Amino acid sequence: MSTPFEDNIVASETPVYAISIAAQLAGLHPQTLRQYDRVGLVSAHRVAGRNRLYSARDVQRLRYVSQLSNEGLSIEGIRRVLELEEQVLELRERLGEFHRERTSRALVVWRPQRVNRE
Repeated sequence: MSTPFEDNIVASETPVYAISIAAQLAGLHPQTLRQYDRVGLVSAHRVAGRNRLYSARDVQRLRYVSQLSNEGLSIEGIRRVLELEEQVLELRERLGEFHRERTSRALVVWRPQRVNRE
């Protein structure tokens, strides 16, 4: 059963946080967020041309990037880790689809097309 407030919850990918709030939530300086946006580690959503907005998912990613940076990875190293993790997720999805197809009990009927011979 849903509560009265569930309809008002914002999706995690909806950009709602201004750069100062996102920086505070991620424990970073706003200038660091601008740098990460510039080098492509996180992509802020642009509003009215210049203003950056961040989603809850972006803030989570910023925290992860900050953690990797604190562990000593360079920006290029962080970029590569994020790239590889995205590839792993994509491959897992494809593997899941493959397993679902293999275990499907659906009956597939093949009907060859008839060729009109005139």
